[in-house]
Amino acid sequence: MLLSKKSFLATLVALTLAGCNSGSTDSGNDTQKPDEPNIPEAQAELTIGLLPDTQADGIKVAEHPMRAVLDKHLEQGVNIVIPVGDLTDKGTTTEWESWVGIAREYKAQGMEFLPLMGNHEDSFAYTTEWIDYMKEFIPEDAVHMPKREWLNYYVIRKNTLIIPLAYWNLPIAFPWIKEVVAEHRDNIDHVVIASHDGLVGAKYGETRELIVEGTEGGYRDDKLHSQWDQIRDFFYENDVVWVQGHEHLYQRSVIKAPVGTETQSWTPTGGNYRLPQYTQIVSGNASYKGYEFRYGERELVQNVIQMKMGTYNEGHDSYAYDVNAAQLAIKGDRIDYTAFSAPHTVKHNDDGAKELADPEWVLMDKFSRTNNRCEKIIYANSLPEDMRPVLEYTASYRTNECVADDGSRVRVLAGENNTFNRVDSTQRTLSWTEGYSKAQSQNELMRMAYQFLFQKHASWTPNLNGDERIYPNEENENVTVRATTIDMKKVLSLSWSEASKETASDIAIISGTQNQSGIYQNAYGGEKDIQTEQGMPGSQPDGSAKAPHPLPSYATADWDLLKQSSDPYAFQFEVAPGVDLDKHQLAWKKGWGEWQTITSDECVFEGRFEDEYLDTPPNRVPGCHAEPLVGKDAAENNFWVVLHGDAEIALIK
Repeated sequence: MLLSKKSFLATLVALTLAGCNSGSTDSGNDTQKPDEPNIPEAQAELTIGLLPDTQADGIKVAEHPMRAVLDKHLEQGVNIVIPVGDLTDKGTTTEWESWVGIAREYKAQGMEFLPLMGNHEDSFAYTTEWIDYMKEFIPEDAVHMPKREWLNYYVIRKNTLIIPLAYWNLPIAFPWIKEVVAEHRDNIDHVVIASHDGLVGAKYGETRELIVEGTEGGYRDDKLHSQWDQIRDFFYENDVVWVQGHEHLYQRSVIKAPVGTETQSWTPTGGNYRLPQYTQIVSGNASYKGYEFRYGERELVQNVIQMKMGTYNEGHDSYAYDVNAAQLAIKGDRIDYTAFSAPHTVKHNDDGAKELADPEWVLMDKFSRTNNRCEKIIYANSLPEDMRPVLEYTASYRTNECVADDGSRVRVLAGENNTFNRVDSTQRTLSWTEGYSKAQSQNELMRMAYQFLFQKHASWTPNLNGDERIYPNEENENVTVRATTIDMKKVLSLSWSEASKETASDIAIISGTQNQSGIYQNAYGGEKDIQTEQGMPGSQPDGSAKAPHPLPSYATADWDLLKQSSDPYAFQFEVAPGVDLDKHQLAWKKGWGEWQTITSDECVFEGRFEDEYLDTPPNRVPGCHAEPLVGKDAAENNFWVVLHGDAEIALIK
């Protein structure tokens, strides 16, 4: 299926450099304006769309949000839709007929559905009825888990293994998942696992529910507890993308694997590196309810990268729900991820479509990556100065080198993360019951919370969300999780793909610089001002509140990433041994179209990069001030460029 120019434009601009830094000037702080990219003739080989929870009133499903999401997926060329559970609220016959009736319309247009069971189906709908209604959607070639048929299954589409799991089935299905991945590992490039709840989640998460507050001797609880480290390690080793529902909000985070200090750069024997983590995507909302952010970031095992909520709670300054449509576009070993959201005020089907008749979709999250990549977590420039040498905490975009198969080497030389998003969480309680819970005292519950979820603060292991993340409640012997303020992180990735017929080198893909714009939300999705309002009390490592943060001039504080450029940063491209630097130029890709030189030959600065060039560019020949700043360091055999967004960079002759 080919896309129209209109529908493809947003995705295409988001995936590459061209839109937001091709108008770059000598000044690192000038606002960048999007350019019109070229439109390609083809799209990804496989595009997976996520359909969040669609529950409504127990009579019908949330028909207006469901149609809005599926229409957006059609526009984006989605082949496969994963409904991530809670298709219904109470599993009634009228709800099933409502959902199936809508899904059949889109199935007839070429969409394949891979449904999975949520907690509302698990609680209210008999498995018999689930099978009766879902067997026409679960593909005939699906391979089912023994004794869990129709609940846990997998399919292979193109080069991607997709495994849908029923609610809370991860600890039960994990041995089977390992067998399936081992069987097909040599023939696939990607593993996507979908379920309703996640290992860590946003406000729920099986780690809290089944381990920290779990039941002693519980079948699922004990299985998850005994496999917790192995699951995270296996997901990291196999570069799993985990997608889920359940939370009625959007969040993308990375979940850390249980390893010690890993190589953070290319090595002669180990090659390129990935950080010991996997991607968790909480898909958002397609229902008539929204949830606040409870418990906050589980900083021991989680880094929150992007988050957005719409609870329609006017008392907390949230004046709409969100509807979310996210896609994974796959071609070869590359994934281009896009996530769109639109506000609406529909509370019941009888309200009519209202805003959802023509949703105001904005691209609010994205990343691009290949399997051959290097990664770094970039922290917000709100870090206390004395925290910056500790562990991995740094607000600098500077990376080590990342090496291509053809011998080219790239790295980020300089740049500071001054443009970041911020979010509050609510205060919550962790509880235990004598003779029933895994934790059999308040102290034991404190220990388990620090062992599995939260970073226990110390000078050598600081908690960036507060020095007293949890504390014992003296009134009821439970444990209180403080309300806090979280500054989101960035995953900066440098990926490599093979040279194209237009390039004279392998292609470097820079992603993760352009995802945040200075937005501050309260825990209910209400708007706050990061420049004037401080964070929650005790949200800094020294026990103070996070201070207001002045935004740079190019920060939009807008959810629409197509309007946002990144902090300026310097990128270096060292040519491979034997390549003549003088016979090549540094080029970038305009959308998915043609390759173009970044600047004209006469405007290339001769000399090495200096950090001061991000703010005060060197003198170039007259007339070059409007062109991007590109340098050539003949002594070190490299080009460098000051960029203002995600990019695809290569050499051309």
